[in-house]
Amino acid sequence: MHTREEGMGKSKVLVVGGTGYIGRRMVMASLSQGHTTYVLQRPETGLDIDKAQMLLSFKKHGARLVEGSFSDHRSLVDALKLVDVVICTMSGVHFRSHNLLLQLQLVEAIKEAGNIKRFLPSEFGMDAARMGEALEPGRVTFDEKMRVRKAIEDAKIPFTYVSANCFAGYFVGNLSQMGTLFPPKQYVNIYGDGNAKVVFMDEDDVATYTIKTIDDPRTLNKIVYLRPPENILSQRELVEKWENLVGKKLEKITISADDFLASMKGLDFASQVGVGHFYHIFYEGCLTNFEIGEGGEEASKLYPDVKYKRMDEYLTLYL
Repeated sequence: MHTREEGMGKSKVLVVGGTGYIGRRMVMASLSQGHTTYVLQRPETGLDIDKAQMLLSFKKHGARLVEGSFSDHRSLVDALKLVDVVICTMSGVHFRSHNLLLQLQLVEAIKEAGNIKRFLPSEFGMDAARMGEALEPGRVTFDEKMRVRKAIEDAKIPFTYVSANCFAGYFVGNLSQMGTLFPPKQYVNIYGDGNAKVVFMDEDDVATYTIKTIDDPRTLNKIVYLRPPENILSQRELVEKWENLVGKKLEKITISADDFLASMKGLDFASQVGVGHFYHIFYEGCLTNFEIGEGGEEASKLYPDVKYKRMDEYLTLYL
């Protein structure tokens, strides 16, 4: 627990996209770490009852709702003037270029407000700077994130970029199978030799680590990689953890890189993007095939006090 005195020295935080998949966790982590926490309440929410209820539940937990709209620049600037740190968690899964435009608008508002000590744009996946050679059409994801980074750095806005790798909800419960979020019963597709090392993260831990970075001088203008050592696993190791839990072996079906890429044909845009990302993660090992160099920090080394969730424990949810 934080004392009131500790809380007074902490940055005030605005979460943009607070009702989203990672945003709602960011709001709760910010509150639990003692930050005065604002959530941008956008009129675009309209009659979305689930979002409205979530905003009210944040309020009950002590968050403050602040109205602001991307179609009203002044309202954004006014909201920013209330805080020190902005965390953007807007998802761009279906409308990527729309997300890009909104984030560029946010950068403009931060520039005008002039008081923001740290901006964390909507990243939380692979490090976009390392994905310049990514396959089309998924490459758009990284190109757009790099455009946002360029706008931030050109505007001299202090930043932290968080590379959170693979969210467990999307990659662990399903043993990294595409097209389902639950564990397969009989057989499992193994990508290539299944030995590429992947980093799997519990989403609540992503939020916990992210909030720890915002007042830390060591993470200023750096990329923070979430790579807790126990959660660096190959797909085969992940499958084995599940087999040990259920006491049953699954049949393994190996998919070659060529066959996997050929499966892209005829898929819709979002699915093609997904196949491309899976390819880079499971065939190329893009999450772990580099050393974190200058300009980067690893979260579990910075914050050894965080008791992050291991993936065998995460998998018990699915028993």
